Amino acid sequence: MADGAGGKASRRLVEGTIVPLLGDAWKGTLADSAVLDIGPGRLAMTTDAFVVRPLRFPGGSIGELAVNGTVNDLAMAGAGPVALVAALVIEEGTAVETVEAELRALGEAAGRAGVPVVGGDTKVVEHGKGDGLYVSTTGLGRVLEGVALGPDRVREGDRVLLSGPIGDHGITILLARGEVDLEADLRSDSRPVWPLVRPLLEEDPGAVRWLRDPTRGGVASALNELARDRGLAVVLEEAAIPVREPVRGACELLGLDPLHVANEGQFLAVVAPGAADRLLDRLRSIPGGEGAAIVGTLREGPARAVLAETPYGGTRIVDLLEGDPLPRIC
Repeated sequence: MADGAGGKASRRLVEGTIVPLLGDAWKGTLADSAVLDIGPGRLAMTTDAFVVRPLRFPGGSIGELAVNGTVNDLAMAGAGPVALVAALVIEEGTAVETVEAELRALGEAAGRAGVPVVGGDTKVVEHGKGDGLYVSTTGLGRVLEGVALGPDRVREGDRVLLSGPIGDHGITILLARGEVDLEADLRSDSRPVWPLVRPLLEEDPGAVRWLRDPTRGGVASALNELARDRGLAVVLEEAAIPVREPVRGACELLGLDPLHVANEGQFLAVVAPGAADRLLDRLRSIPGGEGAAIVGTLREGPARAVLAETPYGGTRIVDLLEGDPLPRIC
């Protein structure tokens, strides 16, 4: 508990462990606030808390996820990351090696995302009052010039573009917990998506109307939110939605819809119909975007609904998720 009390032990933790393990990503001063000179332009800010269980899983960990999740939220505003601050809540008794590994993962992920870590905080809670480690991050980004995104810009006839296969993260976490008797060769899709988003916005900023990363609640929640905000229908072509076979098989066995399963390295974009094929080709030309697809269209009705046209000629309603069958996936 002394490590979180603000005294000598806290200082040793910060200066002797946290800062060195963040590596080159650390650009802070250990003062109460970071003062940034980031120049002109519009700014985006986002904050998120990460409580994923287990802390480490195939394809990622809580430290990496904390960076990627935050910079991805900035990307959905058309903003490249400028600065990040991170707060750790550590349960008393958590292995030092566990905390060190996650600090290292956070620093490495920040380096890959090109965002400096400029500040943070650490608290320690009593044994049994936490679950090992929680991480909270706040990110600041600069919005690209000429970019304007939001449901108000979406029009009937616009196309829905998906950056790649869905469901990898949620099913990976479920299997990593060992709570179901299933095995599959899967990894979380956790990654920063700004390297995919930025070229689309630079290619034709006016053609990209809306962006969203389908995390908790999956594609279904993101598109239902859009349909209700805009008053239009989103009609998906189910056969066009990329889903890996291990994810599809696990969902069938567990009674889950891949459209409801969380993702941590994909995004949805609503784009102007005349630019859809060109933007899809551009996305597929970028490493990591090869699996992108056009998966749907905005239509006038039925208003505020998401529908999926099945391969068998039918149509089903894709509603919001009921309950939380996959808790603590991020």
